[in-house]
Amino acid sequence: MLRRSARDEFDALWIWDDAATREALGWYRAVATNRLPAKFRIAATIPVALDPAEGDEEALWAELERLTPVFLARRDAIRAGEEPLGPPAAGPSLLDLVAALAARGLAHCNFCAWDCGVDRERGTKPGACRLGAETRVSTFFHHLGEELVYRGVRGSGTIFFTSCNMRCAFCQNGDISTDSLNGMPVSTEGLAAMAWLLRMEGCHNINWVGGDPAVHLHRILGAIALLGRPGWEPSPAALAEAVRVKADGFHRGALDPRAASFDRAFNAPMLWNSNMYLSEAAMRLLRIVTDVWLPDFKFGPGRCAIVLARTPRYWETVTHRLATLRDWGEDMTIRHLVMPAHVACCTRPVLDWLAEEMPGVPVNIMDQYRPEMFADPRSPDYRPRYAEIARRPMAEEIAAALEHARARGLAFEPITSERRRRGALVRA
Repeated sequence: MLRRSARDEFDALWIWDDAATREALGWYRAVATNRLPAKFRIAATIPVALDPAEGDEEALWAELERLTPVFLARRDAIRAGEEPLGPPAAGPSLLDLVAALAARGLAHCNFCAWDCGVDRERGTKPGACRLGAETRVSTFFHHLGEELVYRGVRGSGTIFFTSCNMRCAFCQNGDISTDSLNGMPVSTEGLAAMAWLLRMEGCHNINWVGGDPAVHLHRILGAIALLGRPGWEPSPAALAEAVRVKADGFHRGALDPRAASFDRAFNAPMLWNSNMYLSEAAMRLLRIVTDVWLPDFKFGPGRCAIVLARTPRYWETVTHRLATLRDWGEDMTIRHLVMPAHVACCTRPVLDWLAEEMPGVPVNIMDQYRPEMFADPRSPDYRPRYAEIARRPMAEEIAAALEHARARGLAFEPITSERRRRGALVRA
């Protein structure tokens, strides 16, 4: 029997039998299987009237505002089969524009909701993320632990950045989110090489995560702009830089351009895996390149985000960003982590808001909480004020969360319970 291609394997996942999942992730699925071009490929076909390297920043934002409806109309026409992708722009493109705006923003950083306004290019004063212009990657690999729609059968192409704009006391990635010197400094070309290599090895998407990727927006959008250049491939030096922190051995095998191309050019869906503590400016830039969103919606409207994550205005920020994605009609799934002693104050309000505002969006109600960092009684860093979350959730708490989601009619069953399903990942 012939081995299925990555496209056929992904299309044969049983999860696509679920109507809510198909509806919510139709664009992403088509890009993952190279039936449609990723957003960054479309943005690369739209010329800009200003030179992104020379234009006034305010004028560049105005140009983005002018071209966003053009981009959306082209995306919709391509999706409907009404027009082809077309050739790349002869000069600077919309893709170059969003990369340039992110690079300009580094001088008065407003990538996330802290809106620190510090000059990270000079690095004389740190903001909430404690970063300058440097971007560090802890590791990258074929992630087989994500949701089935993302990991598929060949993995989610995950790139883990260091540092974060939140301070969750129980962070399970605390080694990279709290240590700004973790990992390896990476150039824009080196980062693009990581994404290119993962997709060429068969990953179903490029999964930008951390920590949180928002604080590295300038480097990420610069790398995506490189991936969108006609004929671009990483240099041997960039590949050598990349594989220094690769956590699997897939690069030792053959690469498969068929799994990574649309119309004979590089293609990959971009997955934004984030706490969504983002600025509106970052959202406007990411809209042009993000094919599927994976927001984490953790805390309720009370003081839990301040007490457990030292993050103000959390509920207002995240609900606003999620409502924006809803209004834009973006593909997404949402994660909610059930925490011990926080079902009433966090889980129920989160699920209630999702049921009222985003009832058709697939939700993963996660039972993977474990006490880490300052909430781990076994750690020398343990702090008694986090005693209420210094345990795993009880079975009754998980059951209460699932029952509440069921009662509110949320689309959570397939994506939440898929790991408990026995048998093959794909249909015969």
